[in-house]
Amino acid sequence: MTSLSRELVFLILQFLDEEKFKDTVHKLEKESGFFFNMRYFEDCVTNGEWDEVEKYLSGYTKVDDNRYSMKIFFEIRKQKYLEALDRNDHAKAVEILVKDLKVFSAFNEELFKEITLLLTLGNFRENEQLSKYGDTKSARAIMLVELKKLIEANPLFRDKLQFPTLKNSRLRTLINQSLNWQHQLCKNPRPNPDIKTLFVDHTCGTSSGAHAPSPVTNPLMGSIPKVGGFPPLGVHGPFQPPQGSLTTSLAGWMVNPSSVPHQTVSVGPIGLTVSSNADSEHVLNRSRPFGLSDAVNNMPVNILPVMYPGQNHAHTLYSSDDLPKTVVVNLNQGSAVKSMDFHPVRQILLLVGTNIGDITIWEVGGRERLVYRSFKVWDIGKRTMNLQALLANECTASVNRVIWSPDGALFGVAFSKHMVQIYSYHGGDDLQNHLEIEAHVGNVSDLAFSHPNKQLYIVTCGEDKTIKVWEAINGNKVYTFEGHEAPVYSVCPHQKENIQFIFSTAIDGKIKAWLYDNLGSRVDYDAPGQSCTTMAYSADGTRLFSCGTNKEGESYIVEWNESEGAIKREYNGLGKQSVGIVQFDTTKSRFLAAGDEFQIKFWEMDNVKILTTTDAEGGLPASPCIRFNKEGILLAVSTSGNGIKILANADGVRLFRSIESRAGDSSRVSSATFAKGPMISTFAGSGSTHGATIMDADRSAPMTMMAGLNGDSRSFPDAKPNHTDESEKLKGWKLTEISESSQLRSLRLPDSLLPVRIIRLIYTNSGGAILALTFNAVHKLWKWQRNDRNPSGKASSSVPPQLWQPASGILMTNDISEINLEDAVPCFALSKNDSYVMSASGGKISLFNMMTFKTMTTFMPPPPAATFLAFHPQDNNIIFIGMDDSSIQIYNVRVDGVKSTLKGHQKRVTGLAFSKVLNVLVSSGADSQLCVWSMDGWEKQASKFLQIPSGRVSSPLGQTRVQFHQDQIHVLAVHETQIAIYETPKLECLKQWLPRESSGSVTDATYSCDSQSIYASTEDGSVCVLTATTLRLRCRISPAAYLPSNPRYVLLLVISSMGTGNQYIFTFSTFAFLLMLLLDSSRVFPVVIAAHPSEPNQFALGLTDGGVHVMEPPESERNWGAAPPLENGAGPSINSAAGSDQQAR
Repeated sequence: MTSLSRELVFLILQFLDEEKFKDTVHKLEKESGFFFNMRYFEDCVTNGEWDEVEKYLSGYTKVDDNRYSMKIFFEIRKQKYLEALDRNDHAKAVEILVKDLKVFSAFNEELFKEITLLLTLGNFRENEQLSKYGDTKSARAIMLVELKKLIEANPLFRDKLQFPTLKNSRLRTLINQSLNWQHQLCKNPRPNPDIKTLFVDHTCGTSSGAHAPSPVTNPLMGSIPKVGGFPPLGVHGPFQPPQGSLTTSLAGWMVNPSSVPHQTVSVGPIGLTVSSNADSEHVLNRSRPFGLSDAVNNMPVNILPVMYPGQNHAHTLYSSDDLPKTVVVNLNQGSAVKSMDFHPVRQILLLVGTNIGDITIWEVGGRERLVYRSFKVWDIGKRTMNLQALLANECTASVNRVIWSPDGALFGVAFSKHMVQIYSYHGGDDLQNHLEIEAHVGNVSDLAFSHPNKQLYIVTCGEDKTIKVWEAINGNKVYTFEGHEAPVYSVCPHQKENIQFIFSTAIDGKIKAWLYDNLGSRVDYDAPGQSCTTMAYSADGTRLFSCGTNKEGESYIVEWNESEGAIKREYNGLGKQSVGIVQFDTTKSRFLAAGDEFQIKFWEMDNVKILTTTDAEGGLPASPCIRFNKEGILLAVSTSGNGIKILANADGVRLFRSIESRAGDSSRVSSATFAKGPMISTFAGSGSTHGATIMDADRSAPMTMMAGLNGDSRSFPDAKPNHTDESEKLKGWKLTEISESSQLRSLRLPDSLLPVRIIRLIYTNSGGAILALTFNAVHKLWKWQRNDRNPSGKASSSVPPQLWQPASGILMTNDISEINLEDAVPCFALSKNDSYVMSASGGKISLFNMMTFKTMTTFMPPPPAATFLAFHPQDNNIIFIGMDDSSIQIYNVRVDGVKSTLKGHQKRVTGLAFSKVLNVLVSSGADSQLCVWSMDGWEKQASKFLQIPSGRVSSPLGQTRVQFHQDQIHVLAVHETQIAIYETPKLECLKQWLPRESSGSVTDATYSCDSQSIYASTEDGSVCVLTATTLRLRCRISPAAYLPSNPRYVLLLVISSMGTGNQYIFTFSTFAFLLMLLLDSSRVFPVVIAAHPSEPNQFALGLTDGGVHVMEPPESERNWGAAPPLENGAGPSINSAAGSDQQAR
């Protein structure tokens, strides 16, 4: 088929799709084989339409075409077989086994036998490899991720996964152009011709009318039909771009994603294993070979998972039942809510701004008001005289917008009077003033965060008809965009590939688009109905929507075709007499919601008809404010009684039940300046059709006074004033000292292997296992099982884990040939999906499969030796290697070679940490130096040596480690003499903490998973818990609390674990080692410390005696002591410091 014929097929496919001939579209796709519709394929898999799945695939590949195709068909048929077993439909399972799976027995008869044996089990999950199989929905989702990777890697699908970029209704356009030309050839062209048929060429009858103008001066495809031309043939969209040329078409600057390049994926063996999550279900995770040699299975090229452009499956995994419609919490805000935003990471934190300038952070799970601020200008003397005069007459201002930064470290507030305020938030009640900007003259209508050029910016707009861009770090103004003829109402920054831009809307209904330059607007077109509009993208960033209301009260919610600047679809159901401007939000890249006519209306993005509605059990205003949390399981909606209702779907309800359970089982220790309100009450039934109300907070319930961090305090309704003097608080506070085992929960992990000093320790990213690297280069992996005692399957001090080994009994052991272990600096790094560990102990770097413990490959033999390993934050195939020769090598697994080498340290590199916010790498070394490297060109931006305290001696090769705070700006530096906090990229030392001299050196330290605490271990065996924002000690754990008092216990523990049948032989060298342990048991202390990835109060210690301890506070406390009260009622200054335990430095 010629290329033109191929292009004609694509035009026909577009036409059929626009006309909703869905079945015909997919049949033509399959029969032509030109385009594989991944979305249709995903829908079929998600819905379990297995016959259609295989029929559609058959148009592109067969089972035996190649190893990718074989694995695709095997995974589909295996899933179909398991679902039949799960339904107890054994007849169907046998049919699938014989008809579909039998073909694979020729390649691996043993695997086929094992699959057959599943018929004999009461529940196939009894098979160890299938023990993590969840429900049908999640299993299909996990399989879908792997299928997409295989399809994208399969050469037969190359150039078939991307539909060409076409303008809307391209076939109609070509037909219109042809008709125009035919009309010009008519001898007597009529001014108003009428199309009768497309089957023959057009001709006009005899007419005395004027000749039609040429197609150049009279474009028939314009938005308004002209006399003498044909109207467009049914071009879709009720609103077309305004007449007249645009400065630049949207298609010229917001390009569509480029076609996905072919990427190599190593196809692992076909097997029975089922992974617990989608990421870990990688093609290399299979434990059984299936017709492929070990050489193929273990090939080192591109062996780690790769994220593919545009890869997103979320839209196929949800139904309308996933919409949050059950009321779970009622909150009494006290004034009318104007704007809300959920925290992007801690998704039960809700930021609220009101009509009188109040700002509140709620922890909706516990109905706690964590932070409260009323409107106040921080430095009135620096403000313009105009603003000072305005505030002298009226000292309040309404909040127009509150919004979190992408990482949740900052949030911004736009006020109705000139001002924008930016706060930094560190959890709990720790809120600090960051920036105050007099942004606009008059009302500041909207505010947003953006990341052009890898820098965090603030975008504002206002009554002065301008849009402004500010640096988020220092508040410097970068751009001012002028061009609107009316006050600007909203902004919507976005990025498509490498093009960054801002949409803006004005109250006159005009929409403009701007690049980050000073060349003016690139787009100028009208919102539907000339409405005052807000714009938002879907969660995956691929679809653009707007919602607004015009002066007549008519509201519109639409999807835009960005490349055309035209309406793609208009959704039905919004009122024609709306009160105020209707607000909307999107979730899961699948649903839209809008607050209108005293209720919340929901749409599926691909259907213009209303999907469902809810009135949230009544009490909503005419146009309520609404906001989804990031996962879409919660929805906040404002009420007419100055309150907020939190709605949840099934997942959200389960979340609140778990919070309720925790609240019922334990009580919190107050660590703030206010008493916490009651936790979630018992579930109560409701007669509402919208579901049960989980919690209805009594509006008359007393609330304590919140102290604003700017010194301002305000009593809420029925508040009980807190008259406690700050000095009394300081006197009353006491450091929590834990010296007995009854004061904490501690678990020494069971170990049947030789106990050897733990050198490195890490939790898996899932939180269900701990991996340790010992001095003798052996890895140990402990896994917690999901059971009745531990339903989450996460690491816990209450349930002992299993020291896990594969059936083969092999150990993950690093290469140590010709290596002096005393000189080695062991290091490892875990892939994001927990499938692989990269490790070295002075020799070659080894890549291990975490499922099979097999060595996938080794590379980079010394010298120089690797001393620190880290994966690139966006690409597991790029590895950063700190070297013994003081360099940092950037190694590309795909090409098995070093991509770049960074030089800046004077001694070995011992730490690496990435900031995706600042786009930098921070390195640390044995030279006690920190370096900042730009990830754009790998230039060194800054360097600084640690401030070694006088009187403290640093060893020549002492390790320095670094770790970023959750805000991705502040970095923790850990050295044997100190713990310090630096601000990147300038590396300004903000805080420093020194251990007591009697405690010895710092052996390790780490942030808790929420960055609110720092866990530090010292040579005397103590563990110190510090408040991260102030570096003030709040809890000290003595070694007596977790180590046995009888040193002989260690020896007995080891000997008892080495009984008959153990692989170790009790040799003289073993006995000598045990004797050394016994004699030196008084020197047992933590070498490394690791924080749980999702439990902020859990950490693990790796000890010199080879033991690993998991530690948690007692169930009655939940926290490691109470934080020291803040002096003068103010938040901690960013420049404050704490010294030796509590001494200021």
